[in-house]
Amino acid sequence: MSPDSTSTKHQQLPSKPGVYRFLDAQHKIIYVGKAKNLKKRVSHYFQKNITDRKTLALMEKAVDFEITVTENENQALLLELNLIKEFLPKYNVLLRDDKSYPYLFLSTHHAFPRLDYHRGTKREKGRYFGPYPNAGSVRENLAFIQKLFKLRQCRDIFFKSRSRPCLQYQINRCTAPCVNFVTKEAYNEQVKDTIDFLEGRNQAVMHSVEKRMETASALLDYERAASFRDLLIRLRKLQSQQFVIGEKGNIDIFGLAEKMGQIAVAVIAIRQGQLIGHKTFFPKLPPDTSIEDALSAFIPQYYLNPARESQQIDKIVLSHVIADRLWIQSALQETLHSKIQVTDRKTAAFREWQAIAVTNAEEELKRHQTEKNNIVMKLEALQKVLHLPTLPERIECFDISHTMGEATKASCVVFGIEGAIRKSYRQFTIENITNGDDYAAMHQVLMRRYTHLKTKNLPLPDLIIVDGGQGQLKQASLVLETLQISGVMLIGIAKGPERKPGCERIFIAGQDAEMHLSSDNPVLHLLQFIRDEAHRFAITAHRKMRGKNRLQSLLDKIAGVGKKRKMDLLKHFGGLQELKKASCEDIAKVKGISRVLAKQVYTVLHEDE
Repeated sequence: MSPDSTSTKHQQLPSKPGVYRFLDAQHKIIYVGKAKNLKKRVSHYFQKNITDRKTLALMEKAVDFEITVTENENQALLLELNLIKEFLPKYNVLLRDDKSYPYLFLSTHHAFPRLDYHRGTKREKGRYFGPYPNAGSVRENLAFIQKLFKLRQCRDIFFKSRSRPCLQYQINRCTAPCVNFVTKEAYNEQVKDTIDFLEGRNQAVMHSVEKRMETASALLDYERAASFRDLLIRLRKLQSQQFVIGEKGNIDIFGLAEKMGQIAVAVIAIRQGQLIGHKTFFPKLPPDTSIEDALSAFIPQYYLNPARESQQIDKIVLSHVIADRLWIQSALQETLHSKIQVTDRKTAAFREWQAIAVTNAEEELKRHQTEKNNIVMKLEALQKVLHLPTLPERIECFDISHTMGEATKASCVVFGIEGAIRKSYRQFTIENITNGDDYAAMHQVLMRRYTHLKTKNLPLPDLIIVDGGQGQLKQASLVLETLQISGVMLIGIAKGPERKPGCERIFIAGQDAEMHLSSDNPVLHLLQFIRDEAHRFAITAHRKMRGKNRLQSLLDKIAGVGKKRKMDLLKHFGGLQELKKASCEDIAKVKGISRVLAKQVYTVLHEDE
């Protein structure tokens, strides 16, 4: 976009807050920005003395722009964030983090609450503690709390059906409320201690445990007093070993590192003065993005998403100074309805933690770049072996899974210079083919996949891999020919006669001869990994579908269980798997199910055991 091409347009913009969007020749959004003053901010891009390489690269591609005026600056920031999430513009910083975050869940509505790991939608009533930075820190915390406070972890259906204690009781990680080995009052004390511990009130927990120890001792219940004494010792040891920060509250500390145009963001999570874990992110950056700009873009994307909006954060500590700090702080306060503080000051309380966060970012960036370099080296070797004109930056691999034609599923896994791109994985239910016809299944999945990509004008892969030999490869070639797709290489990878790893045969579309690679060849290892990942994804989907179909068909065989009763059973237990775990007594509690019918249902569901 030349400085003169839209001079009149940008000069007529209002001096109000809002969002601007630059568009390329295909009218695709390539950059989204926010502004306190749209006229002043957008006019900056049309100056003749611009030297910033990132801005120059953007303006070379931009042919037009659009704006949206907002009521205030905070609305502009939120709209910018939503547009970035929706359109994933090429020249914006993108947080590649599409997973839900893990929590500890306490089912407080139950008479004997369970404490468990939770990820996903918060459907069940109860208390959620978190989110935690990663699954490892949750599981570690859960295992430790089990040892300390001995709350149950079993599902309610399992809890109801117990007639004797399970293994968790035997290894001293549960007090067995399922068989009344603990009173409701005593169990409630365990629950209260757990909540206090998770909310950082360790002194209150120790004081409570000490009082109970003294009471048990006064009642000459020395065994119970000894158990409280052991718990007290563990809590005191834990407190002496923990990293503690002087300030209370929930604090996130950000450290950034940059090398060779790539940035790592390390987030250290401190809750009520205690370190609970950390996680490192590698946001997707346009060229020549500074650390400060990356951090300014990262913070709103990190906090303003459904996975984190429920968490209570008191302070965000940054390792680098950013120009938009107060703007971001105001938007977070308004959106999250909290008095959250964003600071980049290196005070005595946080200086050491800021340095630790930066060190973590530096080390993770080294590891990440080493892994990426290894992948790029393998892709370069693959390019050479297959005589590809360019580096294969996007590879898609397909596999079919079924049992004698039953529950046929197909998988598509995607691989690139960052490794496996799991958010792009897809699975397909194959229908309307002869049972067990792998060729027809492969034809169907490829036709559906590439019809969709072509219709939506989405990027095509550089290389397509099918799990199989010449037959599957011919189906792939036929699909691409039908869809008039060219410039995409096709290969098939088939196991050797003895189906041993390392003896695979490689088939290339349009060539009769097979390609053989030595068992220690890194190209073969790469192809094996991608093929095995496609197989894993396909067989997992197949087994899930097969199990569901078989349970469904079992219910259909039971006389007296029609469509309505089947729906009542599934609704009551939340699914087929939970129904199968239910006892005969539990099934009989469902409205309209007699004890006789419940016994029939239970017998049919367990006839193979």
